[in-house]
Parts: sequence; structure tokens; C-alpha cells
Amino acid sequence: MTPARRIGFALLWLALLALAGWAIGSQLKLSGDLRRFMPSAQTPAQKLLIDELGEGPGSRLLLIALEGDDPAALAAQSTALRERLSAQPQFKLVANGAGFGLESVPERLRPYRYLLSPTFDAQPLDAAYLRDQLDTRVQDLGSPAGELIEPLLASDPTLEMLRLAEAWQPAQAPQTLDGVWFDRAGKQALLAVETRAAGFDPTGQQSAIDAIRGAFEQARGASASRITISGPGAFSVEIGGRTQREASLIGSIDSLVFIALLWLAYRSWKAPLIGGLPLATAGLAGLGAVAAIFDGVHGITVAFGFTLIGVVQDYPIHLFSHQRPGLSPWASARSLWPTLGTGVASTCIAYLTFFVSGVDGLQQLAVFTIVGLATAALATRFVLPALIDPAPRDVATSVRLARVWSALARWPRLGVTSVSLIAALALAVILFVPGAFWQNDLAKLTPVPDAALARDAQLRGELGAPDVRYIIAIEGRDAEAALQASEALLPELPLLRQRGAIAGYDLAARYLPSIKTQRERQRRLPDATNLRAALDSAVAATPFRSDAFAEFLDDVERARHAPALTPRDLADTPLAVSVDGLLLQRGDHATALVSLSGLHDPGAVAQVVRKHGGQLLDLKQASESLVAEYRGRVLLALGLAGVLLAAAVWIALRSPRRVLRVLAPMALTTLLILAVLRGLGVELNLFHLVSLILAAGLGLDYALFFDHAGDDRAEQLRTLHAVIVCSLTTLLVFALLGLSSIPVLRAIGATVALGVAFNFVLALLIVREPTAMLDADTPDAEAGDAHA
Repeated sequence: MTPARRIGFALLWLALLALAGWAIGSQLKLSGDLRRFMPSAQTPAQKLLIDELGEGPGSRLLLIALEGDDPAALAAQSTALRERLSAQPQFKLVANGAGFGLESVPERLRPYRYLLSPTFDAQPLDAAYLRDQLDTRVQDLGSPAGELIEPLLASDPTLEMLRLAEAWQPAQAPQTLDGVWFDRAGKQALLAVETRAAGFDPTGQQSAIDAIRGAFEQARGASASRITISGPGAFSVEIGGRTQREASLIGSIDSLVFIALLWLAYRSWKAPLIGGLPLATAGLAGLGAVAAIFDGVHGITVAFGFTLIGVVQDYPIHLFSHQRPGLSPWASARSLWPTLGTGVASTCIAYLTFFVSGVDGLQQLAVFTIVGLATAALATRFVLPALIDPAPRDVATSVRLARVWSALARWPRLGVTSVSLIAALALAVILFVPGAFWQNDLAKLTPVPDAALARDAQLRGELGAPDVRYIIAIEGRDAEAALQASEALLPELPLLRQRGAIAGYDLAARYLPSIKTQRERQRRLPDATNLRAALDSAVAATPFRSDAFAEFLDDVERARHAPALTPRDLADTPLAVSVDGLLLQRGDHATALVSLSGLHDPGAVAQVVRKHGGQLLDLKQASESLVAEYRGRVLLALGLAGVLLAAAVWIALRSPRRVLRVLAPMALTTLLILAVLRGLGVELNLFHLVSLILAAGLGLDYALFFDHAGDDRAEQLRTLHAVIVCSLTTLLVFALLGLSSIPVLRAIGATVALGVAFNFVLALLIVREPTAMLDADTPDAEAGDAHA
């Protein structure tokens, strides 16, 4: 193929990639739902944790603090911010303490106050009670509160609506200044915002935060006040932004290093350009396969998948390094294919084991990686040779490379005894170094700064937010059954608070009693005739006119005959936010939750809850057990991967000695990586484990190519050249990841960087064959020095 045709073919390849990228991008549905990377929940606490992670109100809650101005100005800004955000569709609830009670119930539901309030459970609505209430109202009208009470008297002389408003106030509500919430010091105006976007929706959370900041800029005007936004959504946006920035920086450096190293290694500007085509093809193929098979592609699949298939940049490097005059690129690719194909097939088989994990995210990752690796290998074998110019030189003639090989050849080769001793020492470190082996705490994987976490805890304390670790759960076949069961706790919870076991609590039955309770309250209400007589008797001894309370009589009569309220009737009201967050309805069952604040005696609370058929759930323990179960599945997949990988190498090599020699560096590297991490006090997490597969794949490639070289010195030099270029590009990328501030990236980077270094050294010490060395100063060698 002529140079012009090669250029034309490369442009055609690029055009097809661009077209494929556009087609995949237009159909791609990215997901941020972390539950796709979680195993199936088994316990009630795990099921609740999985639900809450994605859709629970806790994951949607944003906490806001305004500071930097005088309290009056901050209160005005808080009010303006609440008004602006309440009008925007991104938010379900915007609360700052202003008008929480009366505004929570729309006019159409006001008659239901007699079904929602417990006032008449023990006290009948009779003449004596009405007389006492009306006497109190006469006094109220002469007090400063008269202006507030007077508009309510005609329809609500007993002020039942105000009693409900008081009852619905948070148990640990912050202080109120100028009608809005403030911290105890009176320097920060506080708001609580619940977004419509789920906690796992980074785009929705980003939109909500942008809306909050925009509304604040309008509300503060020329003030010097500042805003702080905290909560899971704010953290996820910050983490996502920082991860994207660091990944982009590292990716840019990786691209520059790849270009520079390939140019230096092959003295051709074409090498880095055409060398990147298989990687781009692999990425698009993997992405397209996942998009076609699964309903939505997880963002972690894309990010981690491109990291895992980064190994495919080694494929064109091996092809470039094995070029030599007199051998066409097609012939070179054909001779490398058995070795390259064995490595690719073995790695793909290893990733197949992710399908036994039962975790959707890992299955997506397996599809992405397998399709990507296979596509890159096939592109390198059957397409890339068409773009490669006939080799003007052979890297095996390089004097510098020969000197490097001579120096490396002096390293002692490791036999069975040496390998066994190193493995035993590594195992001893892994097993006997003190400290926790596994990292079960998901919180340690977050890169949120300690100062931000402390700030979040401070805001939660000021707002009286519930405990995020413990929660009471009561199961029922439907919402009604769950509400009835939770109502049995209503007499017990105040006693627990009095004993100091808890500081506060909240449950859906505070806002919406069960249908059974509402029916009982309806039966207690007097009929129209008896209520009219009781009211007339009570009004006679007061300054009020007898016809002043017609609306009250109508409301009570409507309450007597109204259908009971259900959660569906609260839709589009502020009450729905409270009820929906504490009454989870999932298909064939419902769960009533009781959130707790200031839990000091879990044992006492658990004992009371068990009496009424509920459970006190420890979500921290649930998360740790879920991580442990996930890890068990990954370890099972890794063990199965090791067996299949060994089987694939055996089928390819059919020699026990060669198989053991090829697998030994990879196995020993795995032990050494774990030993180094343990020796440095690193607690191992899931990302370390998954990264071990990538490190193993790299080690297998290095060992297979050194085995392929045999004792042919020229082939050994070409393999050394390829492996040096491969390992340098990979090492630099993952070493940069290892320096990241993102724990996940750091875990991946450290694991693979160690793997590259150990695999390179061990492949040389175990797999390379001894060969007679030529003098580095021979004329033939010097002739090729200029091309090194």
C-alpha cells in the first residue's frame, strides 16, 4: 500500500470512529445509580440502605447556611431565597422555619384537622370543652397574638390547626429569629432543601445546586454574605467535579507521554497517531456493546472501563517494536498473533468471571472490557498493519538497547527455590502485619475533606437533622398496615425521650394517622344537632355571637363524613414530603420508618421496638456487611479467573514448564502487591481487588512475550524494547493516579503501578531465556546505534 493510500485509510478509520462515536453518544443513557454496583440486599437493613442510597429523602437533602451579614439582613435573604426556590421545579421542599405548620395543609384538607389531631382521643368535643376554649379565645384576642388568632376563630375556635402546626415542628428545631431558622449563635440563617432529583442523579443535583447559587446571588444583592451548601448531593457534585478534573489532567498527561514516548521509541510522528487508533476503537466498541445490552450505562463503567482497557495501548507497541527490514507488517503481525492472542483471550476469560458476581455494574464492566480488548487485538492484527510503513530499521540493532540487555542479563534468574522463598515472605507480611486487612467503611472512600464533613455535621446538629446511622423500621403488607403498626410506638417514644435514650424522633403517623385511627376519630365527633347545642351553650356565656361559628360547624360535619386521608391525597403538599420520606411503599409491602436524633441508648430503644414488631436498624453495620458480601463475590470471581486464566495459558502453550514460568511472575506479583500495600498500612478495598486483574493481565502479556522470544537474542531485544515502552507508558499513568486525592483513583493507581514494576522485573528474572551476548561494540551493533 502506497503512503497516500495509508493516509487515506487512516482518515477513513478516523471518520468511521467519529461516526460510531456520534451514533453511540446519541443513544447513550448514562446512569449514576450506585445501586448497580451493589449486590442484592439480603437483610432488612441492607434493603433499606439500598433504597435510601438512591431515592431516600436523606440522599436528596441539602443543608444551607447564610452568613456574613447582620441577622436581619440574613433573615430577609433567607426568606427571599425560600420564595425563589419554592417556585422552581427542582425542589420538593424548601424550609427555613417560616410558616411551616399552617401552610402545610391546603384549604381543601383543613376540615381533616379533626381526624389528624389526637386532641379528642381522650377529650370529647362537648359544651364544657367548647366553653373553656372560647373563654381562652377571649383572652387571646386581648393579647399581642390577637391579630394572628382572629382570622382563624370562625372556622377553628379550638385552634386545632395551630396545635397540629406545633406538633409538626421538628423535635430539635433550631431557634427562630425574625421568623426564620438560625444557629444557636444567631450568626447563620439556616435552610433545609429537598431536591426532586435522586441522590444518585449527578446531573439533577448539579442543576439544583446551580439554581440555589443563582437564587442566592439575586437574594443577597449587594450584601457581602456567603452561602454554604452541604449534604450528599453537594458532596457528589464536588466529588464528581474533582474526579473529572483530576482524570482529565491525568488523561492529558497520559496522552502527551504516550505521544512523546512513541515518538522517541520509533522516531516517527506517525507511530503515536496510528497507535492510538486501536485504543479509540476498543473504547467505542466496549461502550456500544454495554449500551446495546444494558438499560443505561453506569458512569463508573465508563470511567473504570477505559482505565482497564488502557492495556490495549501495548498491542500496537509490540507490533511496532517487532518491525524489521525485509519483513512486512502483515507478516510481523501474523508471527505475533499466537502470543498476543493468548494474552488477550486469557484476560477476557478472566473478566468473564464477573458475570457470576450477580452485580449489574460488574457485569457491565466485564462486557465493556472483554469487547474492548478483543476489538483492539483484532484491529492490531487485521487492520493496523495496513497503516504501518515498511520498517527502515530493526530495534535489535540498537547499541543502547544491547547494553541495557547486557546489564539486565547479569541479573540472577530466579528458580523454584527463590520464587517460593519470596512468595513465603510476601504471604507472611500479608497475614501477620497488624492492622485491619479490609476496608469496610464506605465513608473512607469519599474524598470529601474533613473540614467539609465537620461542617455538614455542624449544620445537621443545628437543624436537628435525624441520626444517619440508626433508624427504626416497621414492615407491613401495605401503607395502612405499616401506619397502624407504627402508631403502637407513639406512647413509647416520648417515654424513651424522657429517659434520655433519644433526643427526638419523627414518624409518618405524626402527620398522617392510619385509616383505622381516622375512622375512630370520626366516630367520636358529635353529630350536627348535638354539636350545635353544645356550641350554643358554650357561646351563651361569652361575648361571641351565636352565629359566629357556622364555618366551624360545617368543618366538623365535613370531617364526620369525609373519606379517610391516604398518602396519595397529600400529593403536591408540603406534608407529602414528610410522609413520603418516612413511609416507603415498594410494590407488595410498605415500611414505616422512625427517624431518631440524639440516640444514646440503642439497646433500650431496640428492646421497645421489638415489642411492637419493629427493628432498630444499624445502617453503618448494614453498609459494612454489604461491602463484605460484595468483596466475597469479587474474591470468588478472582479465584475463578485465576483457574480459567491458567487453563487458557495451558491450552496455548501445552508445556508444564512454560506454563508455570509464564504464570509465576503474575502470581508472585499479586502477592508482592498485597504485601507492599499491607506493609504500608493500606486497608484493601474493592478497587484494589479489581485492579489486581488489570495488573495480572499486564504481567501475563510481559511474560508471554519474553517466552515468545525464547533464546533468540534479536527477538529478546525486540521484546525488551516493546516491554520497556509499554511499562513506561503504563507506569507513569498509574503512578499519577496513585498520587490522586480521590481514594478510588489512588487505590487503582497504586495497585497497577506496583504491578507494572513487579511484573517487568519478575518477567525478566523468571521467564527470559539465557543467551550468548554479542559484544556491544561490534560494528553491526554500532551501525544501528544511530537509530536507537
